[in-house]
Amino acid sequence: MMWCSTLPSTPSHHHQRLLEPPPSTANTTNFSTLLELKQAHPLLIKTQSNHSLPLTRLALISALTNHHQILFLSATSQQLISWNFCLKQFAEGDSPQDAITLFRRLRLMGTPIPDHFTCSFVPKACTRVSDIQTGRIIHAFMEKLGLRANLVLQNMIVHLYSVCGEMGDARLVFDKMPQRDVVTWNIMISQLVKAGDFRGAYGLFCVMPERNVKTWTSMISGFVRCGKSEEAVGLFLEMEREGLKPNEVTVVAVLTACADLGDLELGRSVHRFADRCGFHGNVHVCNTLIDMYVKCGCLEEGYSVFEAMRERRTVMSWSSMIAGFAMHGYGEKALELYDEMIGSGVKPNHVTFIGLLHACSHMGLVEKGREFFATMTRAYGIVPRIEHYGCLVDLMSRAGLLKEAHEVIINMPLSPNGIIWGALLGGCRLHKNTELAEEAMRHISELDPLNDGYYIVLSNAYAEVGKWEEVTKIRKLMKKRGVKKTPGCSSITIAGTVHEFVAGDESHPECNEIFEMWDKLLVKMKEKGYVPNTSAVLLDVEDKEKEKFLFRHSEKLALVYGLMNTKPGMPIRIMKNLRVCEDCHAAFKMLSVIEKREIVVRDRNRFHCFKNGECTCKDYW
Repeated sequence: MMWCSTLPSTPSHHHQRLLEPPPSTANTTNFSTLLELKQAHPLLIKTQSNHSLPLTRLALISALTNHHQILFLSATSQQLISWNFCLKQFAEGDSPQDAITLFRRLRLMGTPIPDHFTCSFVPKACTRVSDIQTGRIIHAFMEKLGLRANLVLQNMIVHLYSVCGEMGDARLVFDKMPQRDVVTWNIMISQLVKAGDFRGAYGLFCVMPERNVKTWTSMISGFVRCGKSEEAVGLFLEMEREGLKPNEVTVVAVLTACADLGDLELGRSVHRFADRCGFHGNVHVCNTLIDMYVKCGCLEEGYSVFEAMRERRTVMSWSSMIAGFAMHGYGEKALELYDEMIGSGVKPNHVTFIGLLHACSHMGLVEKGREFFATMTRAYGIVPRIEHYGCLVDLMSRAGLLKEAHEVIINMPLSPNGIIWGALLGGCRLHKNTELAEEAMRHISELDPLNDGYYIVLSNAYAEVGKWEEVTKIRKLMKKRGVKKTPGCSSITIAGTVHEFVAGDESHPECNEIFEMWDKLLVKMKEKGYVPNTSAVLLDVEDKEKEKFLFRHSEKLALVYGLMNTKPGMPIRIMKNLRVCEDCHAAFKMLSVIEKREIVVRDRNRFHCFKNGECTCKDYW
């Protein structure tokens, strides 16, 4: 009893250690932060429990710190596997630069030679951050390890060099590869296209043994980017004949080509295909459809696509539609749509304001245009680009504010180009200010000396105020400088075939029938008061000869051909490479009444929709 009573009520320190279980490794392996790892590190060493460590978690936490040496002490045989795991996580995650940093540290610490896994993760990180220096190092390791036969790794190196802009090295690796697959060829072709080497890309495309949809799409997109939309469409049709099904990216590229060419028929066909494939849910496809319809003169169809998008509309959707209304002469609708856009919470971008300024220019809304120009910077932080200044100068020049337009040019922070001075020149011609027109032309002569359009505008400005000697001087100056007048060229698509007409051309198979029908139309027009405007004909010939040249303008030939080969009442759509002349503009308004047709002409500057004797542009200028 007494012995029992003398027992301590609580165990001593020694007894407590005996009663407690031995230290568990559970607490030393359950770490998720660097701080917890630092706390566990001494105990790990003391208990020699390194063998039970979760190595991949340890590697991830300690990889970029001085504590990464723990892994070397704990698991020499498995350290490469763990570090590869880290490299993979970093390379494919949000911090690819960390993969490169870790790789460099591992080299300094003398880790085993990288294996093929290392050689796949590091190039991926180098590609994402364009680190060509580290990329070359890992490429050297691959050569040392004899991995040239590993097609996946070789493709990664080709991609790395090309993305970093080292196309020569990429081509060298490509040429030395013992085998290549379609991925290899696609990498080279797509990267050559991005680098602007379209000839090199097409050369590879032509000798490529096997092509897939991505190959064709890369090449079609390349042709569109370099302004060869006809070749892009041709390649697309060839792709279809090969039996390959286009994807969304292909559709976007082809629709862009259709927009450039004004190929409405093919554009509609691609639209139907996109709907069948369920691509109508792709915002990029829808935005490109809007742009295509707008540029093909079908504003209503473009607006239908826009309306169907509803909650999926992006700033590009709104901007394309605003620009479309502006180009077609519906400025009021463009401004209404902008208000609707702001009300829906979409923030405008620089493209939006180009459309708005364009709309204000053709409506003569000077103050509204100034307000938009100020708002884009004040409210949205958008720094005006050369296009915005061009619109502002055009707006003021059209309104007759020539002095203010000139001050904008002189004071703008960017160097004005020929288009800026050309806008002022056009306003000078409209408001008969030959003195300022001469100054504008002096600048244009330095910036764009071979552009014949500006010489013609100045010549017309002189002609309209009776300065015929100056008109003659302009003609002589053009000859002296070797400036050749660009021939007007117009096209019209009927039943899938594009028919082109050049001004004065008499080589068309049906030219006699076209001239005969024009003569009949001319009689009807003159009965309604039409008088040919020969001011645009800068030849020193009799008026009758001038009229003959005028009546052979390309858009007139295209229109007559369209009237001859389409059903009564069908709209006629014409594309022209230059501006529509004043005489053709007046004639088309009259012919829209006589023939009861809607005539849509897309010229170098804008759309003209002639209907019931009116044009959407209100006046020619």
